Amino acid sequence: MLEWTGYIKIFTTLLAIVNPLGVIPIFVSLTGDSTDYERRHIARTTSITVAVVLVVATLIGKPLLNFFGVSIASFKVGGGILLMLMAIAMMQAKHTQSKQTPEEAEEAEEKESIAVVPIGMPLLAGPGAISTVIIYADASSQPMHIGLIIISSLLVAILTWGSLNIANPVSKMLSKTGINIVIRLMGLLLAAIAAEFIAGGLLQLLPGLEK
Repeated sequence: MLEWTGYIKIFTTLLAIVNPLGVIPIFVSLTGDSTDYERRHIARTTSITVAVVLVVATLIGKPLLNFFGVSIASFKVGGGILLMLMAIAMMQAKHTQSKQTPEEAEEAEEKESIAVVPIGMPLLAGPGAISTVIIYADASSQPMHIGLIIISSLLVAILTWGSLNIANPVSKMLSKTGINIVIRLMGLLLAAIAAEFIAGGLLQLLPGLEK
């Protein structure tokens, strides 16, 4: 078990990575022709998708790594590099291709249902968020620890639901510049966390670095 501040950090990290505020412009763009009822339905389905993906990753991520023979130390380094790339893109107010490629963006505009793919996954619950919950779940095998990570994931999903439900008024109130400022601040936080993941993984892989 971690200290209570550790679980606040897990929640904050997940919130920064999922970044429901950053996806608001895309959500507004993709649902421009939808009715209010359809937008609410998409927001609900999206938040459920985020919750399911993060909870499943928390529960079966480590066994899956073991099945493929991947050590958690190597996964920390790989996941940390991915988060660092995401953080750099966020500090430039850009969406990384690890979340969505231009081809996927074009395909999304043609889809009748966009709640699960691409908004739910990979725009929100993408590789970065999945890597993060797997790494944090490995910190302890105690049921309470896993339960608190799941609770953090559910809280992030609820905030995602809330953000998407007020996407239109928020996009008008904050404007693109205001949203970009928040995204850059989250990117700075994410860069620091990514550095911790990479350093922790390298210390496990190369113990001599600690001397």
